[in-house]
Amino acid sequence: MTDTPVEIAAHADLTTVSEEDWDSCAGALDGRPVDPFTTYQFLRALEVSGSVGPGSGWQPRYLTAHQDGQMIAAAPLYAKGHSQGEYIFDHNWAHAYENAGGRYYPKLQIAVPFTPATGRRFLTRPGFDVLGMSALTQGAVQIAAENSLSSLHATFCTEAEAIAGEEMGLLKRVGQQFHWVNDGYESFDDFLASLASRKRKNLRKERAQAQAFGGEIISLTGEQIQPEHWDAFWEFYQDTGHRKWGSPYLTRSFFEEAHAQLRDDILMVLAVRAGRPVAGALNFIGRDTLFGRYWGCTEHHPALHFELCYYQAIDFAIAQGLGKVEAGAQGEHKLARGYLPVPTYSLHWFRDEGFRDAVAKYLDAERDAVDQEIEILTSYGPFRKDNREDHQ
Repeated sequence: MTDTPVEIAAHADLTTVSEEDWDSCAGALDGRPVDPFTTYQFLRALEVSGSVGPGSGWQPRYLTAHQDGQMIAAAPLYAKGHSQGEYIFDHNWAHAYENAGGRYYPKLQIAVPFTPATGRRFLTRPGFDVLGMSALTQGAVQIAAENSLSSLHATFCTEAEAIAGEEMGLLKRVGQQFHWVNDGYESFDDFLASLASRKRKNLRKERAQAQAFGGEIISLTGEQIQPEHWDAFWEFYQDTGHRKWGSPYLTRSFFEEAHAQLRDDILMVLAVRAGRPVAGALNFIGRDTLFGRYWGCTEHHPALHFELCYYQAIDFAIAQGLGKVEAGAQGEHKLARGYLPVPTYSLHWFRDEGFRDAVAKYLDAERDAVDQEIEILTSYGPFRKDNREDHQ
C-alpha cells in the first residue's frame, strides 16, 4: 500500500463497475463465495430483474474506492425511500425523527436487499481491510451529509466490521437470529444424539409426520434445477410474499436471472405430490454456510415447513461439510429444532447529533436486553446438558 489518496465513486448501476474488480473485493473469485449475496452476479440479478431500482424504494448507489488505479473496496449502497425489506427495524426511529420535524427518508443503506444474512458489507481487496472500510465509511457519511440525508445504516455486517465501525464513531446495534452449528456431525442421527432424549424423540416424530405427506421430498442444485421448478417456486414465493409483506419483494424476472446465473450456488428443496410440487424452500450455498431464504406452499401439511426449511438444510450441511445453517430472520420455534440464538450486528450514523445521542442511549439498553435474551434462550435449547456448554 502507498500514501496515495483514495478516491470514492458512487454508481447508479453495476455495469459501470468491473465484475472482476467487484468480486475481487467480495472474495468471490477463488472457488465458492463466502457470501453469495454480495457477489456481482447476485446484486446485478436484483438490478436487472427490477427488484431494485425505480419504484422499489431501493435505488442503487454502489460505492467503490480506488487507489493507484486499482479498486480496493466496494459496498452495496442504496438510497432508501422506506424501511421495508431490511429485517433490522428502524420504523420507531423514523417516526420519532419525523415527529420532531425532520425528514427521515431518503436515507442511505449498506445492505443486501431483502436478505437478513450476515456477511461482509464493506468489501475489501485482500490487504486493504482497514483502509478500504475506512474509505467506504467516510465516503458514505460524506454523501449523506452533503445531501442533507438523515442517516446511514449498514445492516447484517460481521462482528469484526461492527467493532471497527464503532471505533470510527458509528453506533453499533445488536440483534438476534437462530443458527444451527455443525459440531462435526457425520449424519443427522449423530446430531440427534447430541439432543436431550425428549427433544430427540420430538424431532424424529416431526420428521416422520412431515415425510408422510403423501409424496416425495427432493433436493436440487445446479443443473438439476429446471425452469418448471422455478415456475412452481414463484407460486410459493408469491403466496408467502402476499401474506407476510403485502406484496413480494422479488420480481418473477429475478428467478429467471437466478436460474441463468446463480443456480450453482442454490439448493432448492421441493415436496412433490402426484407429480406436482406443493411446497418448497430455497437456500443459497456459501463457502461454509447454508443460507435459508424463502419458503412457500400451495398445500398445508403438518410439519412440512420444518422438514423442508430446517431438517433438510441440516442434512445438506452435514453431507457437504458446511459449518452452519442460517435460517433467516426471527422464529423462536427454531430453538427446539437445534437452531440456537446468536447475535447479529448493524452500524448507524445520524446527521442530527441530538437524535444520535438519543438513539445511542436506546441501543445501550437494547444490547443489554438482547444479551440477556440470548443467554436465557440458549439455556432452553434442546441439547443434552453435557453438550450445552459447547453450544454457548
